[in-house]
Amino acid sequence: MSEDRQVRAEVEVAVDPGTAFRAFTEEMNLWWVRGPVNFFDAARATAMTCEPGVGGRLLEVYDPAAGDVLELGRITVWQPGEQLSWRSSVDEVRVDVRFAATGTGTTVLVTATIPAGTTDQGGTAWVRVVPPWFGAYCERRTPGAPISGAAASGAADTGRLAIAIYYAKPVAAAHWLASVFGLRTPGELPADEGGRHWIEFLAGNCSVMIAGLGDGMLAGSRPSGPPPDGTAATHVPWIFVDDLDAHFARSEAGGATIVQGIHQHGYRAYVADDPEGRRWTFAQARPTQH
Repeated sequence: MSEDRQVRAEVEVAVDPGTAFRAFTEEMNLWWVRGPVNFFDAARATAMTCEPGVGGRLLEVYDPAAGDVLELGRITVWQPGEQLSWRSSVDEVRVDVRFAATGTGTTVLVTATIPAGTTDQGGTAWVRVVPPWFGAYCERRTPGAPISGAAASGAADTGRLAIAIYYAKPVAAAHWLASVFGLRTPGELPADEGGRHWIEFLAGNCSVMIAGLGDGMLAGSRPSGPPPDGTAATHVPWIFVDDLDAHFARSEAGGATIVQGIHQHGYRAYVADDPEGRRWTFAQARPTQH
């Protein structure tokens, strides 16, 4: 007989539990990191919000005026400064966030429970993102800043130019880039080469994505071989455009070699080669990407 499964992670932040709770809930849109795979629909997402109180919703917002949102969870426990719990709306996962005072701040413990006989469809993602994202946000947040003032400042989105770099050993390369070149990641680097990883660094507000030469999450945009001039093709630019469908039609009509048509994996994109065989990825920009 199967049993419930749990995954958990924690982070310590240098604010009191009440401030940590309010920052977690009221400033969710500020600490939520923007990126190609950080939303269910990254092409349309404009914000992440948390409605207060039991019965409140965790929302991925598309068009607030039209009420166009994706409900990610429904709050079951609301105890400011102590506990926030919700039931995932994308699967059966239950998420519990505890705020415990320490000598220097607050430990934020995130536990996700996958009920027996069910599968994780994204509900456990909070365990992976809260420690690096919320922890980093609290570090750079102005000490003593009023919650309402911080939330009103708005969330910075990523730029419209990104680059994907392909390595034979992407995890080892990512650790080297972080330690030697000082590249900064909003998440945590994987420990080994096994499995499927999304590795992303930020250079200012531009993304630098690291992938393997073999199959992986960015396999569609991976160069299949060297261009006609024989040089190595390991860097693929990503351009975020206003109207992906119109851009695709223009590229197709102009003679670009379409390697992979419009597809969606969080981000919505297509892949094409230029006349000299250089590979390009074009993705739909979010409304907040300027």
